[in-house]
Amino acid sequence: MDAVRVALLREVLDGTRWPAAARRFAGVLRSSVVPQGGGLLLVGTERYEPWHLAAHLVDEAAWSGRPELAPTLVRHRARPAGPAHLAVGLGRLEAAGRGETLLVVAPERPDGGLLERVHDARRAGATVLSLDGGDREVHGLAHEALTVTEGDDVDLDMVQHLVSAAAGENTLPAARPGRRRFMDRLARLTDHLTAPPPQRW
Repeated sequence: MDAVRVALLREVLDGTRWPAAARRFAGVLRSSVVPQGGGLLLVGTERYEPWHLAAHLVDEAAWSGRPELAPTLVRHRARPAGPAHLAVGLGRLEAAGRGETLLVVAPERPDGGLLERVHDARRAGATVLSLDGGDREVHGLAHEALTVTEGDDVDLDMVQHLVSAAAGENTLPAARPGRRRFMDRLARLTDHLTAPPPQRW
């Protein structure tokens, strides 16, 4: 999703909590990685791999001049013989510790093995953040969480777009005056969000 589509998404969601919540979460993400100069690990569940978020964070890191935002994508089914950015497996979490940030994207409850690794990383001093679907254990492991549940105005993919875009912002934009009808703006956005993602990862 490019900057124009993100701006349109924010316009659609104006008057809801999501633009501000995404910026707050992105601010925590920035503040957790900047003092250490990097060390951002990104992991999903066995069924949901956040490769699209990884790609957007890489772009934001380049465009904003914040290389520390470029994550290492940790995969459940990594292929050691594949490209380096796709070859990092769950074993990387066992080495996570102080000075590193672990961002967990979990639409559903992860398996016990991932939860145990995240718990161990937190105990070792890593900062844990989560974009989750409301699982209490995932939420409980996170120092900071942004939860999207069924019935919200957005889905987890939309929130990832808002967070990645906000992570690369240098300043907060001025508030727009007025408020338009939510459903009218949502209709304008539908075509943009249903387009298939670019296959860059």
